[in-house]
Amino acid sequence: MKKKIITGSKLWSIAMITAMVTACSAPAATSSTANAAVSTTGTTKTVSVSEQTSVKYADLVTMDADDTNVSWSATDSTTIKLNGTTASITGSGAKAANGSVTISAAGTYVLSGKLTDGQIVVNVADKGTVHLVLNGATINDNDSAAIYIQKAGKAIITLEEGTENAVSDGKTYVYADDTTDEPDAAIFSKADLTFNGTGKLTVTGNYNEGITSKDDLKIVSGTINVKSADDGIKGKDMVAIQAGTITIDSEGDGIKSTNDKDSAKGFVAIAGGTFNIQSGSDGIQAETALVTDGGTFNIVTGGGSANAPEKVEEGPFGGGWGGGTPPTDMGTPPDGEPPADMPSNNGTNATGAASSGSTNAQAPADSNADADTSTTATEEETTSAKALKAGVDLTVNGGTYTIDSMDDSLHSNNNVTVNDGKFSIESGDDGIHADQALTINGGTITIAKSYEGLEGALITLNDGDVDVTASDDGVNASGEITAADEETDAAATSDESTQAENTTAASNNSVTETTGTTATTDQSNQSTDANSGRPQGGAPGGMMGESTSNSELHINGGSLTVNAGGDGLDSNGSIYMTDGTVIVNGPTDNGNGPLDYDGDFEMSGGFLVAAGSSGMAQATSEASTQNTIAMTFPETQKAGTLVHVEDSEGNNILTFAPAKDYQSVVVSSPDLKKDGSYVIYSGGTSTGTAVDGLYTDGTYSGGTKVVAFQSTSNVTWVNESGVTTANSGMAGPGGGRGQGAFGGGRNRTQSGTSGTTDTTGTTGTTDTKK
Repeated sequence: MKKKIITGSKLWSIAMITAMVTACSAPAATSSTANAAVSTTGTTKTVSVSEQTSVKYADLVTMDADDTNVSWSATDSTTIKLNGTTASITGSGAKAANGSVTISAAGTYVLSGKLTDGQIVVNVADKGTVHLVLNGATINDNDSAAIYIQKAGKAIITLEEGTENAVSDGKTYVYADDTTDEPDAAIFSKADLTFNGTGKLTVTGNYNEGITSKDDLKIVSGTINVKSADDGIKGKDMVAIQAGTITIDSEGDGIKSTNDKDSAKGFVAIAGGTFNIQSGSDGIQAETALVTDGGTFNIVTGGGSANAPEKVEEGPFGGGWGGGTPPTDMGTPPDGEPPADMPSNNGTNATGAASSGSTNAQAPADSNADADTSTTATEEETTSAKALKAGVDLTVNGGTYTIDSMDDSLHSNNNVTVNDGKFSIESGDDGIHADQALTINGGTITIAKSYEGLEGALITLNDGDVDVTASDDGVNASGEITAADEETDAAATSDESTQAENTTAASNNSVTETTGTTATTDQSNQSTDANSGRPQGGAPGGMMGESTSNSELHINGGSLTVNAGGDGLDSNGSIYMTDGTVIVNGPTDNGNGPLDYDGDFEMSGGFLVAAGSSGMAQATSEASTQNTIAMTFPETQKAGTLVHVEDSEGNNILTFAPAKDYQSVVVSSPDLKKDGSYVIYSGGTSTGTAVDGLYTDGTYSGGTKVVAFQSTSNVTWVNESGVTTANSGMAGPGGGRGQGAFGGGRNRTQSGTSGTTDTTGTTGTTDTKK
């Protein structure tokens, strides 16, 4: 459907999902802290978010005996035999007139035959249950709904085993007057509507929608094919699907619920089934919550990712990069100093004059500009063509998803939680987007194409295997965390955390883990050390270690591999890593960096390697308890060229073949020591087996020694000449980024052990790894 482009996000109240679960069921208590921000060693981080990990289909949906009843007998039912424009009826409760059949009493009605231009109308005054059995029936109405449930307590449509049934309408409806706009679907119900049985039903909604219920819409089983001029399957209060094979070809949304007045309604819950959806707009859209426990999903929206409008990333100094492709070279002067015309932090060039590339001396904008500040082709309206979309919370507990979406593949206006599932995603915008918390607790997620891979205000990876390819940022923590009681939760203690673990689904919790001293989420209390993981030098948008945003990225386990055209890991606030494996490839241009954060990057566990350009390179922060090496090479290394780090005893620290050209490499490993001696090699081969370019076994040989050095702190910067602590190089907008923006940081002030290198023009000798 069309929607107005608006500035900013519509954030739904966390209380909405709480009310929904409370009203629909009594959810079982869980012990989950999946959306909690796990603290780094030595500090306590407290973040308040809405937990969604325990919400499942059974918490929202109850099937009663009528919903699952597929039995009937000829003696206890009314038989309706359709024949052209007439019908013959055996039994009570139904009458045929003027080509239509009207059912006026509760009971079971078995329909067969073909009605070429007529209507099945259910109008039961006592609100009883009407059971329609489609036993090889074809029903068409040229100017209205073919099946119209005007009044009933509930309507059940059973697809008889072994039968094929079809329901269709015309392209034009005739209404009683200009104020009437219902019915508007081939099957239209004002009462609760349930489909069951194992037969087949083909629905063609030529006028507008295929199947619509103004109350609950449930699908227990069956094979249902829908082709519609607008939405395929729509239920106002809920759409609940237990099983079945559902194929939808719709110009509008595929499956949707629409109640935006009652927070306990308007959800979509899916237990399983097979879904093949091609939609012009959203694939599956819930006004409130969308929950999927399992199933097989093949979803194409808006013609697919290839049909997405072109995006233009806003450059760090204003203007656009032109299709999201920033400049690939910022110059490599031999003295390592910025060229005279290069803009400085105050908008002037190195000589103090205004840069010739600008008309004024304004400070550069925040380089963390991302999808929120990017623009598409200018239009008054745009089509929402997301694959899975929730107005409140999106929870995926399992299933297999193959998605090609013009818009975001998974999207929520509030929280997204992925507990399990297998995803193959190609997106024209974000792979997975949450306005608030994006939490991944498990599953296998492959985002083969996206503008930005993962995006949310609070991103947490607790477990799972995630592989992201993005034309812009791979992972982007941006926006503001807006939990209702954030200030109160910021002072919570670890005892309160223990109590929070036993809360029920969808409760608003803060979870705290304490090791050592205590801190709060107040960004003003974060470290403002000028050496927070990179050389000194700040820029508008937040000095190093200081953030203007409370957005955060937490990595507590699992694996994350990123191939990015923009920043690899990007947080407008801070990054915290306690465990897991992270591999970052890219970018190749000097206008972005493999790591980009405005606050701190506190590393206390896990393994990190990030290779890409050197112009905006950052390492982890000095506040980290795990050690890091950041290497800038004298020139760009070709993709696939091994970089090898070993200690003085020959133990492997890193053997890595980056997937893209690179000039900087950051590695953090539990095996690195603060006062250790290390050697970095380039090139060569390994007899091991690479997983995402990383070798964890085999023997390395044949490389050229670049530098040997002794680390001097928990974050050690090195170039081909040895350890460097220089503060030259351009600090990028957004907070002090940049180690060697002009060629890998050569000719800087050095400390520590001088290394050896094969680079012409520097002191040292050539050494090849045997």
